[in-house]
Amino acid sequence: MAKFLTNRDENYAQWYNDLVIKAELAENSAVRGCMVIKPYGYAIWEKIQAQLDSMFKATGHVNAYFPLFIPKSFFSKEAKHVEGFAKECAIVTHYRLKADPDGKGVIVDPAAKLEEELIVRPTSETIIWNSYKNWIHSYRDLPILINQWGNVVRWEMRTRLFLRTSEFLWQEGHTAHATREEAIEETVKMINVYSEFAENYMALPVIKGYKSETERFAGAVDTYAIEALMQDGKALQAGTSHFLGQNFAKAFDVQFTDKTGKLDYVWATSWGLSTRMIGALIMAHADNHGLVLPPRLAPIHVVIIPIYKNAEQMGSISVAAKKIKADLEATGLTVKYDDRDNNKPGWKFADYELKGVPVRIAIGPRDIENGTVEIARRDTLEKETVRMDIAVKHITALLEDIQKNIFKKASEFKKENTRYVDTWEDFVNILDNEGGFLMAHWDGTPETEEKIKEETKATIRCIPFDSPEEDGKCILTGKPSKRRVLFARSY
Repeated sequence: MAKFLTNRDENYAQWYNDLVIKAELAENSAVRGCMVIKPYGYAIWEKIQAQLDSMFKATGHVNAYFPLFIPKSFFSKEAKHVEGFAKECAIVTHYRLKADPDGKGVIVDPAAKLEEELIVRPTSETIIWNSYKNWIHSYRDLPILINQWGNVVRWEMRTRLFLRTSEFLWQEGHTAHATREEAIEETVKMINVYSEFAENYMALPVIKGYKSETERFAGAVDTYAIEALMQDGKALQAGTSHFLGQNFAKAFDVQFTDKTGKLDYVWATSWGLSTRMIGALIMAHADNHGLVLPPRLAPIHVVIIPIYKNAEQMGSISVAAKKIKADLEATGLTVKYDDRDNNKPGWKFADYELKGVPVRIAIGPRDIENGTVEIARRDTLEKETVRMDIAVKHITALLEDIQKNIFKKASEFKKENTRYVDTWEDFVNILDNEGGFLMAHWDGTPETEEKIKEETKATIRCIPFDSPEEDGKCILTGKPSKRRVLFARSY
């Protein structure tokens, strides 16, 4: 229960780990750097997945699936891409085991060496564009708007559940277009989809912008991102959309005949969002009692807990509880009636607070007499007594209020912790003592960007789309700057 959670204000990292484990979201696996996503954690991912999938399909995208294994030679075709992922790749070199002659289990059969090693996909641009070469011949074949749900492997030395693991679940969109303008429009459209999802469903306010050249996706011409602020003052990249130009089309010789009969290379995008978003949900909203889940992503919207002393009381309570449950479910809500007799009501209250269930209903014998129920909301922990005959209407309105309130609280936190700084002294002092988002001038050079990172561990999270032009001086070098960029320490 919550009493076993480390205090968030005392040790944020340990609080996070405790919460992931105690709320039964995930656990470390026998494979170093990988995690087991437990049913409750996976239920949250399914909610994320279902909502995003409907949003993708509403914008004309369809799902497909491509191989997990990528021939090593494919990575050699796009130099920046291979350079960006070379140090994170897991490589399959053999295809068979055999019994150890010494009787010590099994060993890799040296005779089963692959002619060409296979890379376990860290991302799928190369394998997908190899297929697109066979699919695209004319402008009539375009656009291709495909999304893939799957897993990827990026070998990590230092891992944390959901935030950074060697294997994680995600979606990756890969689209092909006849013109540069169409591809850029797609890139912008999808970062806007991510932003809408984060704010309207995750109750997570974000800043949209484009990455500096140093922070771009390997092989991209431009990378757009949404950045969110966690409660410890660190930033989390919540989703990215990449304009790939013609880089991958040229690497895999994907050409098409346009309407004038001219042969040209295809224009490309890719975009992705992962199970890291579950980590964002935790770090943006949770408290010392446990998870605080936005209703639109909660696996369970309402839990009903009976309070009784004997079988006679339980009988009348059960009838009332099941009626409320059925009526709530008729409105599309997911409701759990927890009538287990192996745990006391107080234990159940704490358990569902820990799991972040938005609304809890308690029904006891006095409630049956009075025709009322006790309703508790998870976001504020406030309780109220409501007439049983209006409980369903009240709860549906309450869930909307909880969704809005969680977003409001997170938005106020972001606003209070976004600061405009003009001096190096203020920049360092705020980072060390308060954290948060810092809007500051930068001279535009990779050298200065790297120097700031070395000195402070802060990076340019993005250059916000809505950052206006203004004359200023770089916080480190004093050189002229025309626009502020967003700095923060990050996950």
